[in-house]
Amino acid sequence: MADIAVCGAGIGGLCAAIALRASGHEVTVFEQARGFGRVGADINLTPNAVRALDGLGVGEALRETAARPVARISRTYDTGEETSRLPMAETAEEQYGAPQLTMHRADLMAALEQALPSEVLRLGHRLTGADQDETGVTCTFADGSTHRADLLIGADGIHSAVRTALLGPEHPTFTGVVAFRSVVPVDRLAGTRDLDSFTKWWGPDANTQIVTFPLNRGRDLFVFATIPQEGWHEESWTTPGTVEELRASYAGFHPDARALLEACDEVLKSALYVRDPLPEWSAGRVTLLGDACHPMMPFMAQGAGQAVEDAVVLSRALQAAPSVQESFTAYEKARRERTARIQISSRDNAWLKDSGTGDWVYGYDAWSVPV
Repeated sequence: MADIAVCGAGIGGLCAAIALRASGHEVTVFEQARGFGRVGADINLTPNAVRALDGLGVGEALRETAARPVARISRTYDTGEETSRLPMAETAEEQYGAPQLTMHRADLMAALEQALPSEVLRLGHRLTGADQDETGVTCTFADGSTHRADLLIGADGIHSAVRTALLGPEHPTFTGVVAFRSVVPVDRLAGTRDLDSFTKWWGPDANTQIVTFPLNRGRDLFVFATIPQEGWHEESWTTPGTVEELRASYAGFHPDARALLEACDEVLKSALYVRDPLPEWSAGRVTLLGDACHPMMPFMAQGAGQAVEDAVVLSRALQAAPSVQESFTAYEKARRERTARIQISSRDNAWLKDSGTGDWVYGYDAWSVPV
């Protein structure tokens, strides 16, 4: 068994630590933040992600606070016409082996943290270098400390320091799209339809939309809206926006959609960034997962889910293959085509707009895919 360092204590990094420890590896997770707060977006976990998390042993905890949307609905922004509907909840559980769960990201993070011993996590460690040789990797941190491991996994997000160590300095691309986020108590929305569903109002272009889904067992509604806006580049998840701008940006939408925005009294605003698919994720004893190697637009709700899938498949590949190089090759072979397809489809933003099935996304099982 290997001594493995994971850089990044986000969703992918913590899932990797859980999966790798279950396989008998020694794991240490390094995170640059000095503490975990209730920061970040609310999150939509589709059945493929929930099934992977169930296998990690955290699914029961997630179900305690999550909502279970009964359907995935598409509507046209101006007429309100329903153009597609996929039954979820019990139907998804029967068809895919797990339901869709929607919750605050912090609730998912808390469940993952509780599945790990506290000594596994090392907060306040910002990676500044990763030097490898034939026997291992030496990680160097901003405080001058070092850590020697057999393998290093970069799960440190779109601005990955591990990716920089592998590929050199580069920058993600601003998409020209900004996102607004708000949470509304459902008691403000009496008479509004589809409060128990994931609903997407498709706008006049591919980058304009309003998405809503329930939270907190249906007591709240999450509102996520995107629109082209070249003049805004702030990427933070905690930057305030204004409800006036939010409402004005969607003035041409159906009255039912505008009613959702009228109920918002606070909003956060952030710019959306992407990278192109990578031809390779690994070099020597270092590999990447999640947003570090395939950041994607949120339009298919697969960013977190793909990181979870990566973590499971990587742990299985390390268990199955006789060498590090063969493990990383098997991991990439199992994951690159799928994640690249989802990256590209998310940018195009046409998936399930009018019809179709979610099977190729929702039906994927990270625990049984060949490695």
